Amino acid sequence: MAAPTAPGTVDAAPDRRPRRLPARAADALVVAGYLALAVLLTVGQWGRPGRLFHQAGDQILFEWMLARAARAVTGLENPLHSSALNAPDGVNLMANTSVLGLGVPLTPVTLLFGSQAAFLVAVVGCLAGTATAWYVLLRRRLVESRVAAAVGGLFCGFAPGMVAQAGAHLHMAAQFLVPAILALVFHPDPRRAWRHGSLLGLLVAYQVFLGEEVLVFLVLAAGTFALAYAAADRAAARRLAPALLARLGIGVAVSLPLLAYPLWFQFFGPGHYRGMPFHAYGYQLDAASFTASARQTVLGDDHLPGLLAPNPTEENSFFGPGLLVLAVVIVSWLWRRPLVRALAVCGVLFALLSLGAQVRLDGAATGIPGPYRLVAELPLLDLAVPARFPLVCIPVLGILLALSLDRLRAAAQRATAGDPPGAATAGDPPGAETADGPPGKGTVAGAPGTVGGVPVRLLWGGAVAAALLPLFPTPIRTVPAWPVPAFVAEGGWRAYVPPGRTLVPVPPVTGAGISPAMLWSARTGLAFPTPGGYFIGPRAADDPAARWGAPDRPTAALLRRAAETGEVPAVTDADRRRAVEDLRHWRAAVVVQGGLHHGDPVRRTVDALLGPGREIAGAHVWDVRPLVG
Repeated sequence: MAAPTAPGTVDAAPDRRPRRLPARAADALVVAGYLALAVLLTVGQWGRPGRLFHQAGDQILFEWMLARAARAVTGLENPLHSSALNAPDGVNLMANTSVLGLGVPLTPVTLLFGSQAAFLVAVVGCLAGTATAWYVLLRRRLVESRVAAAVGGLFCGFAPGMVAQAGAHLHMAAQFLVPAILALVFHPDPRRAWRHGSLLGLLVAYQVFLGEEVLVFLVLAAGTFALAYAAADRAAARRLAPALLARLGIGVAVSLPLLAYPLWFQFFGPGHYRGMPFHAYGYQLDAASFTASARQTVLGDDHLPGLLAPNPTEENSFFGPGLLVLAVVIVSWLWRRPLVRALAVCGVLFALLSLGAQVRLDGAATGIPGPYRLVAELPLLDLAVPARFPLVCIPVLGILLALSLDRLRAAAQRATAGDPPGAATAGDPPGAETADGPPGKGTVAGAPGTVGGVPVRLLWGGAVAAALLPLFPTPIRTVPAWPVPAFVAEGGWRAYVPPGRTLVPVPPVTGAGISPAMLWSARTGLAFPTPGGYFIGPRAADDPAARWGAPDRPTAALLRRAAETGEVPAVTDADRRRAVEDLRHWRAAVVVQGGLHHGDPVRRTVDALLGPGREIAGAHVWDVRPLVG
């Protein structure tokens, strides 16, 4: 029997408000969504060893690097150099994109499931990890709304530029430490400088082993942001500068001892080089790319992006017109916030730098000089690819979106609670009650207002959705790859290759081409050494100028020409003598040809050089031990 109601009271109305998820459950749901999207984007390769992402050569490179890291861990080998590639000279891995920060922790995955699975796990981890890291930073430091933080994190992790990089360049997609580094650099608490500075030094050191180029962009962006913020709020800058400089100094003191030897090895160790094997200034973006749709989006196509970006992996802008309009509105609306002004300066500057030394529009040169020419000769910046500068714009836009959505939520809550217009919200700095200008009808500084009877908050949410939906990524495109011959995959080569000798693929790749030997090596756990490969090294032992791969040898050039043209060249006795010399230089024991588009002309060329080979387990094999001795 129900208890009677107390005199003078009325029954309380039942609470019909929807129950909210616990905070941790909601956060876990956001992260699970990021992971699910990342897996969806890589679905074209899971369980399909005969497929590679569209920039196949880059995936092969990173598969090899992941396999090499696992080998270094299990064999206690030097992780900064390897003689398993480019035999007999080897490769300076520290001077290449070795991504040890991914390869070492992924060693169990590589050993259990192979290099392809490790690469796909790395792609998923880079995309979802970057989105999660920005979500955490936004939620803890900048916004109250979980939805706002989730949207900002989603864009930071899955913007067109991030997806384009993830399918090919792990060192550029591995940005999950960037928010943590920024959180320590700009920590609001002036105390605990030793603790925060030490953590900063450790994270910076780890980022070097993920990708140095990202770290360079991070330093440039953080410096630009700090100067712009100081100009916008000099009082705050004077108050915060001593602690910030202390953290930076401690961070340098912690990171330098950890990085001293790896950096020495990179710039002065075996296989080091100077400069780059390509002109970085040639990789610029077209001004029209900022309002276009990237290939890997629901509205993308192959034609237009090909005119506006240097290649499919460098579609780093492509934000669409809607998002750029929203960004202008947000900056105008929240202009009085120093944070927003500093973000705007940073985003605009890096967008302009991406246009290169001369601005292009719709595929045509305009003759207008770009600001990049002012910094193109500066150290480090002379090696930076201009087309990658918009990667800095991605978190700028993500933060602006999160700030706008959060401010609308706060305005709606104030209106519901009956707070006076312009009242400060939790997380706002002192004086934020006037940060958005005087309240008035239809402004979010006061009541949320309506337009045509529709709440402004709903309209703005619809505008954000309309701007972001065309940018929603599609699964990363894949291309077929020749399978690893059974002769290699099943270990048939072991009967031919004694210790200290190499397996030579046909053709031996000594430039920037796709290297079958690197794929075979990666998929077999670096079981055999091989000459050539896809990497950056010096032109010669006495010439450190950078070049792709190893210096060409006559036999490599001859076989590559046959593979590219499909024509059998006239082979002379001099060619045969040079072939033997090259095989001795490579310490070859066996020459192996797998699948090739012009396989028959290449096979006939090798037969003319070395004598008839044999077909063994899906490969043409030439035992050259009698020739080499």
